[in-house]
Amino acid sequence: MSPTASSEAPVLLITGFGPFPGMPRNPSAALARRLERSSRLRLALGRALRVRVLDTTYDAVGTQLVPELTQAPAAVLMLGVASRAKRIRVEARACNRASRFYPDASGRPSASLTLDPAEPAARHAVVAPQALAILRRHGLAVVGSRDAGRYLCNASYFRALAEPCPVLFVHIPPVSSVKRPRDAVRPQRGRLDPAAQAQALTEVALVLCVRGRAAARTR
Repeated sequence: MSPTASSEAPVLLITGFGPFPGMPRNPSAALARRLERSSRLRLALGRALRVRVLDTTYDAVGTQLVPELTQAPAAVLMLGVASRAKRIRVEARACNRASRFYPDASGRPSASLTLDPAEPAARHAVVAPQALAILRRHGLAVVGSRDAGRYLCNASYFRALAEPCPVLFVHIPPVSSVKRPRDAVRPQRGRLDPAAQAQALTEVALVLCVRGRAAARTR
């Protein structure tokens, strides 16, 4: 668990991922950087906004993500790409599991099928239903999900959910699966362009921060 937050702790940590086999340009990294430039987030949080694009390796969970979590952010918004997805997926839980079939960006698979034998079978994100409602209200093509996969997205989410702050993972589709407006039967339900995603996720991020600050006051 993270130590008590200091005055220097980020209010919000946003993470994305770098490239991995089959995904040479990871749109989650670009989206995380877009959120970093959000004037609305900057106005609300100032320097208390921290963005980190993680290497897509199992080692990065311990060497890159955990050091960010030890800074005790009030909330964490995690972004990843689901290569076969057609809609945004709000992940309601992360499972204590991995796959030996999918090597990471360094060419190494997970060392075992269980992420941490001493931890529970799954961890849940209580903020997922509220985030799902926000994204739908913005007209995005989005679905709730209870399976974050068995790759780095799930592994990093499982670790982050061990923290005492609100944590949410959102999977976005690859850029190639984004529908053009002329192809969408219902354009308002098919808005998956990065600008629309960033606008909606900004609201999600601010809600996470409000919840995180409230939770910190009760600890």
